[in-house]
Amino acid sequence: MHWTHQHGTLNVDDMQPADTRASVPAPDASAANPPHDDRHRPGQRAFRRANLALFAAGVATFVLLYSTQGLLPILSADLDLTPGQASWTASAATLGLALALLPASALSDRYGRTAVMTASVLAASALALALPFAPDLTTLVVLRVLQGAALAGLPATAMAYLAEEVHPSALASAMGLYVAGNSIGGMGGRLLSGWTAAALGWRWGLAAAAALALLAALAFRLLIPAARHFTPAPVDARALARTVGRHLRNPLLVRLYALGLLFMAVFGAVYNTVGYRLIAAPFRLPESVAASIFVVYLVGTGTSAAAGRLSARLGRRGALYVSIGVTAAGLLLSLTDSLACALLGLVLITAGFFAGHATASSAVGRTATEGRAQASALYLIAYYLGNSLGGTLGADAYHTTGWPGAATVGLTAMTLAAAVTLYATHRAHAAARQAVPVIR
Repeated sequence: MHWTHQHGTLNVDDMQPADTRASVPAPDASAANPPHDDRHRPGQRAFRRANLALFAAGVATFVLLYSTQGLLPILSADLDLTPGQASWTASAATLGLALALLPASALSDRYGRTAVMTASVLAASALALALPFAPDLTTLVVLRVLQGAALAGLPATAMAYLAEEVHPSALASAMGLYVAGNSIGGMGGRLLSGWTAAALGWRWGLAAAAALALLAALAFRLLIPAARHFTPAPVDARALARTVGRHLRNPLLVRLYALGLLFMAVFGAVYNTVGYRLIAAPFRLPESVAASIFVVYLVGTGTSAAAGRLSARLGRRGALYVSIGVTAAGLLLSLTDSLACALLGLVLITAGFFAGHATASSAVGRTATEGRAQASALYLIAYYLGNSLGGTLGADAYHTTGWPGAATVGLTAMTLAAAVTLYATHRAHAAARQAVPVIR
């Protein structure tokens, strides 16, 4: 079973300790005192608290991570910024997060899951309180990089905490609630900051997001049960480097990382610029209405779940071809000056992105035979770097040539994704031909 969300696929089987994944022998009646598993189970107060705490943590993380994306046009107007300059306030946070993921995961192995998660969410919330007072773009971008780096402790650690503290039979439901917090926070942060900024200005928009995130962070700190099954491990930088090096020498994993980067580049390019397009001619929508476009993000919930069924029917590469085709079709459709077509194009782009991301990220856990945590972290690094790269390039292209420029960035990324997938198909067919003896 797996749960897919905005940041990757949670392979529940891979999260469980090795002994829980092994086949379970028949009960031995002669066993006098079988070991008691005291991990949290449904119905227990600690289980409810852990679930609610991780839900709150997910809300806080993604409210903060995407708080500026819904108000980029307002930032541009108030600070006299180009779309490319304003987009750095969104790209900087994901860049900081990407750079800090591996160090944060190592720190959690040394100092504990709850300690790292608490420090992460409270530090990021404290930085959020400073954002509304940023005097200029440079200060705002620097604070966003620091905020993204601070946030890295949560996505790098939360899943490990649940796997250690929650009974395997309840892990799927616990993961699902954490994913829900991610989704609600990701959409809610964009909507709250965008709507507030449309009425009161961008500083108040950031303040509203900071207030919501701080409340969620405090709820996490008050609710999270103390870890009982964490065993500290020394930080071995050389062993970590060897594991990362092995993953980066695995051609299949590298292709999956590239696909994650390319799909997220499309998403960043589109969602960093769509607000500008909707308030400009020919649509000229009010800023509050343009900020509401992030409701389309909910499309990803359904398509992420459908990606598993699509892969089961068509295979991983077949699902990727469909995802690439749907995303490209949405980009082409969005080029028209019809509002209905532009919105339908956005729906297709969102659906294709989530399906492709879900397919690629879920394959990482199945491909890595060792060091799965590091393999997944590398995927997330590529994924967030793709957001920063695509968001910045898309915004610069929009400033130069309008929406066709941003769409071209997306189409270029999908062309490269198609090339990566075609190469993988060619390699698979060549390997199959070598494996099958020729009968003359």
